[in-house]
Amino acid sequence: MERPDWAPKDVDIEKASAARLYDYFLGGSYNFEVDRALGRQIEQAAPGVPEFAFLNRAYLRRAVRYMLAQGIDQFLDLGSGIPTAGNVHEIAQNANPDARVVYVDNEPVAVAHADLILEDNPNAVAIEAELQDHATVLGHEKTRGLLDFSRPIGLLAVAVLHFLPTGVDPNAVLAEYRRALPAGSYFALSHLTRDVGSDQVDQIMRLYAQSQNPITPRSKDEITGLFEGFDVVDPGIVFTPLWHPESPEDIGERPDRSGAFVGVGRKP
Repeated sequence: MERPDWAPKDVDIEKASAARLYDYFLGGSYNFEVDRALGRQIEQAAPGVPEFAFLNRAYLRRAVRYMLAQGIDQFLDLGSGIPTAGNVHEIAQNANPDARVVYVDNEPVAVAHADLILEDNPNAVAIEAELQDHATVLGHEKTRGLLDFSRPIGLLAVAVLHFLPTGVDPNAVLAEYRRALPAGSYFALSHLTRDVGSDQVDQIMRLYAQSQNPITPRSKDEITGLFEGFDVVDPGIVFTPLWHPESPEDIGERPDRSGAFVGVGRKP
């Protein structure tokens, strides 16, 4: 496979990645043929996946706007993916030009593309790191240079924790970030579930196992447990379209088909 000019030299172009698949489902152009081929297989086996991506993106927008309305003006976005239109810094800085954003991803393409987009943006940066490596993320010079940990921060883990490697406890990972956040901080989460549409989710798991990022879906109870130490705001842990919809069209006829639970919590 020929390496595109924009692809970092050390990136694996022979195996699909979750970040590039997500970019493909959102209609982006920063993906390889190996991603598009697997993406087409996933679309055929689980037709709801592209809708999951768009619903998840819409939830991210609503969650960021909600946090902005609560006075949050700095964000730490774990597993941010490839920056496409409507990413966190665009949403936040549209409302508050001084809003600050640190993106974290382990995908070199995502970070390289973010660096290009953010080159002239002094209030947004990207770092390449595994989100479970909390010491690197929290102690990184870019993180410490941009975020003020004496003031509330918006922590985002949107459609990423189901990609944690087997054996990594998401509760333990989040506990480290929660400890670092000051009181008044917020946490937004979306997570794939098998509680509905389990046959389709099984197909997604099977196909993502061929990528660099296998998937581990979780139940609503398990996802609710990820908010330990946070006060979950209304309407609680719900299917993606049901969290602060902006119109009836946002909800649709079958919100459970979103395939994910989402929620936002506040650190007391």
